[in-house]
Amino acid sequence: MGRQAKNKQDAPLPLELENMIDGKVTKKLHDRIKHETARARKQHQKQQPGKGRQSPAPAKNGKRKGAAEPVKAKKAKVVESEDEAEAESEDEQMADMDAPDGGWDNAPIESDSDNGLESMSEFSSAGSDASDDEESNAKKPMTLLDSDSDSDAGSDTGGVESYDEFDSDADSDDEAVTFRDMERRSRRLDAEQAEDDELGELELAAAGAVVEGEREAFALPTAEEVAAEEDAPLDLSQVQMRIQEVIRVLNNFGALREEDRSRTDYMDQLQRDMCFYYGYNEYLMEKLLQLFTVNEAVEFFEANEIARPVTIRTNTLKTRRRDLAQALINRGVNLDPIGKWTKVGLTIFDSPVPVGATPEYMAGHYMIQAASSFLPVMALAPQENERVLDMSAAPGGKTTYCAALMKNTGLVVANDANREREKALVANIHRLGISNAVVCNYDGREFPKVMGGFDRVLLDAPCSGTGVISKDASVKTNKGPEDFSMLTNLQKELILSAIDSVNADSPTGGYIVYSTCSVTVDEDEAVVNYALSKRPNVKLVDAKLDFGRPGFTSFRGRAFHSSLSLTRRFYPHTHNMDGFFVAKFKKLSNKIQVEENQFIVPAGSGVKLKQKKKRRN
Repeated sequence: MGRQAKNKQDAPLPLELENMIDGKVTKKLHDRIKHETARARKQHQKQQPGKGRQSPAPAKNGKRKGAAEPVKAKKAKVVESEDEAEAESEDEQMADMDAPDGGWDNAPIESDSDNGLESMSEFSSAGSDASDDEESNAKKPMTLLDSDSDSDAGSDTGGVESYDEFDSDADSDDEAVTFRDMERRSRRLDAEQAEDDELGELELAAAGAVVEGEREAFALPTAEEVAAEEDAPLDLSQVQMRIQEVIRVLNNFGALREEDRSRTDYMDQLQRDMCFYYGYNEYLMEKLLQLFTVNEAVEFFEANEIARPVTIRTNTLKTRRRDLAQALINRGVNLDPIGKWTKVGLTIFDSPVPVGATPEYMAGHYMIQAASSFLPVMALAPQENERVLDMSAAPGGKTTYCAALMKNTGLVVANDANREREKALVANIHRLGISNAVVCNYDGREFPKVMGGFDRVLLDAPCSGTGVISKDASVKTNKGPEDFSMLTNLQKELILSAIDSVNADSPTGGYIVYSTCSVTVDEDEAVVNYALSKRPNVKLVDAKLDFGRPGFTSFRGRAFHSSLSLTRRFYPHTHNMDGFFVAKFKKLSNKIQVEENQFIVPAGSGVKLKQKKKRRN
């Protein structure tokens, strides 16, 4: 049986060649190898036109075979042989004759960019043709392809890149690269890279130490310079640099301060610069700087310059969060759950359509609501068939959440003192399918004269809004001492009315939740401490919120009740939500002792006084 003709399909590549290629062998690669092998054979025949191929290797019977007939270079002709075994033996012997010193494993790798297509001949047998079988080809290493095949190196179909670009930097000498020492060179490069990285880190640390040592001591501006800056303010970048320098001195005050300067001088300069840089008035800036360390204060002010993420609350009366998320994703909305602490909240990162105009929103499947306003309702935890009062209900996010937790049972009284804001409250109640809510318009301080005996009361009190500056930047400049004085007095009156409106004898309730969207102590801990002193029949309990910072038990020389550690504070720079404060009370008794012989018992529609009768002698 003669050899296979060239116009027929060749045998597949041997396994060794396929393993040398990272991916599948494509038809293009197969044809390329076939073409290069045939070309190398023709060139070898031209160099030895009068010689026939020899078969030096002995046959199985120990005798040497005769020479095969020469193949003409111009016209391909099928060369007949005695049998297939003779052809295999000839190919093996020709491969051994052409092998370089040291074997094929140590054969040098030549780049296609240097020798072009001639590099193929170095790894191809001069006497083999396209029909050589798998055993003959398996003994030859894989040659590097030219630029046409290199383009497939990064594709899924496979290919081999040139090694020149990797060896040019690693090898300083002209030593030839072989397959055998490729792994060794790779390990050496990895070790050199690790050493360079380590040296880079050491140099960076040393440079930082030198800079710190050589940095000039920061000097506060004099009174004349401060007065001059009022007429000609500095650039924002200069003010920012001075803020950083003052913070650096305050963090290492003993070593970096000026001898004739006190800590108050540095804090005053920091306050002036931060007022100018962030746009706050001096009163509010001083109040907020008292809450944090200087480093954390910068984080707080920076967080107020960034808008909080848009969040929505699933209306569980109409849908589930999983179904709502899938419906919004189908509309191209990019969203994620808010966190593990809530099972109904979703964060909206991006939406091709307005979140407040989708069919799901119109159908009442969700409410656009800040994540921080989930917290007071979760702390209140209303139960089914209870009577709940929301003293400041508009625009309805917390009211509808309470109704959803109660599964439209019991009664939710939604009160708000602002009649205009109640329009949005009524609209949201109808849209979300709430059927157990009653809307009223009273001043919260009129409770419980208007109505009392509730199982639970939620008071999200009016406040300065220092926790939502990212939504309303006007808070930076329009809040002064008179505003805080008016708001704290109103909050103290409202919290006493909320406590009086609760029935302590409720079998399931008797709880009051006080919350604000403010971070100032005057509106939070101070108000709660006032309520504890005026209403000894209540106590603070755990709000059952797994995160948040505990409230202050002392602040700048003021001592509060020790149970204020059960309250929770939330900040935009730590929890990525609006600044918030939550406190939960438990009412122990309906009787409030005013004097030794006088008690107040709030119940129903008003206040009843019970006075002990004096005995007559």
